[in-house]
Amino acid sequence: MRRINLLGAISIGIGGMVGGGIFAVLGEAVSLAHGATAVSFFVAGLVALFSAYSYAKLSVVYQSEGGTVTFVDKAFGDNILSGSINLMLWLSYLVTISLYATAFASYGGTFFKEMTPLLHHTLISVAIVLPAVINLVSASFVGKSETVIVVIKVSLLIGVIIAGAPYVEPQRLSPQNWGTPLSIITAGMIIFVAYEGFELIANAAEDIKDPQKNLPRAFYASVIIVVVLYVLISIITVGNVSEEALMKAKDYALAIAAKPSLGENGFILVALAALLSTFSAINATIYGNARLGYIIAKDGKLPKQLMQEKNNVPFMGVVYTVMLSLFLANTIDLNEIAIIGSAGFLLIFFIVNISAYKLRVAIGANKFIVILAALFSFIALVTLLIHTYTSNPKAVIVFMSFVIFSLLFELIYGRFMRKQFFYRSYKKSS
Repeated sequence: MRRINLLGAISIGIGGMVGGGIFAVLGEAVSLAHGATAVSFFVAGLVALFSAYSYAKLSVVYQSEGGTVTFVDKAFGDNILSGSINLMLWLSYLVTISLYATAFASYGGTFFKEMTPLLHHTLISVAIVLPAVINLVSASFVGKSETVIVVIKVSLLIGVIIAGAPYVEPQRLSPQNWGTPLSIITAGMIIFVAYEGFELIANAAEDIKDPQKNLPRAFYASVIIVVVLYVLISIITVGNVSEEALMKAKDYALAIAAKPSLGENGFILVALAALLSTFSAINATIYGNARLGYIIAKDGKLPKQLMQEKNNVPFMGVVYTVMLSLFLANTIDLNEIAIIGSAGFLLIFFIVNISAYKLRVAIGANKFIVILAALFSFIALVTLLIHTYTSNPKAVIVFMSFVIFSLLFELIYGRFMRKQFFYRSYKKSS
């Protein structure tokens, strides 16, 4: 029975995007784009909107909780590319959890007199382990309250925008304070991970009422709303606070942005909202990635241990997700995590856009729009990797390691295990 209306579907998209991303990456964007931070968020949003077109067309025809996994499989069949991209998606969500956990630690650290390395890693670990426990005990706890949490964090951001508007100093936003065109685009690509959540609408497609109308509307509306929200928040942040102050508090820039208009209470309020948002985002992503691992494992593309369930929760999927997220979050810094996460989703969206082009007749897509979507996501990915390699080669090396690992894993494990799976299935049927 379909139970999600248009407003609910839009909430899923907004909730997926306005999670921990904006709290985590705002400072990173300012450090590169400077006064043009709002332009960077707009450019990233434009790339997301074109990819949302492909997702909307694919979701209407191929309604499945598999979402991205289903689209790539439909376009490319059972081969190395589809298997590798599915694993890459699973790994990218691990990076997203790490990003949220690092942001949680940054904002949580503002409530202590001194942020020591031990405290930082403790807060990161708590931010991952506690939601995992909630998932294992009651996976529906945060899910039931997600709409309320979305309303709280969006309302807070709107409140910061309204309160901060009179305090904006236009000269801080003037072109003379902008970064170079390349740095502005690169900033947009680094913070692209803040937009990736719209694809969660595809996973709920089977539950959305009147999907032919509501799925496209939900994709476009959620992305456009979030683009406007991010652009306005960027204007308030850069226009209200000196860049020097923002760079000193880069990891919790949004809390600093609330100070000029709302004072210390505004700082505390935004910090608390950041903790709530990142915590709920981690909880939802842990469960979602565990379910994704379950779906991929059913096809033999991940170890079958990921299919083990307890109380209708993919228990081992949660365990693997937590262990790997803890490792990533405690060994890679925030800037590198943001770059790796954004690069991962740009690659995945590029493949999904190519999938939409291959299936354009079946899904009724305009070939020029999906070509543009694929081109934009590809150029964005290449721009991000080239620019990052000159300033932070470690992040590019880690990302490429993920890609190579996904290919090798699928080439060796995936091929072998599926042969065994289909052989056993054939034996049983005969």
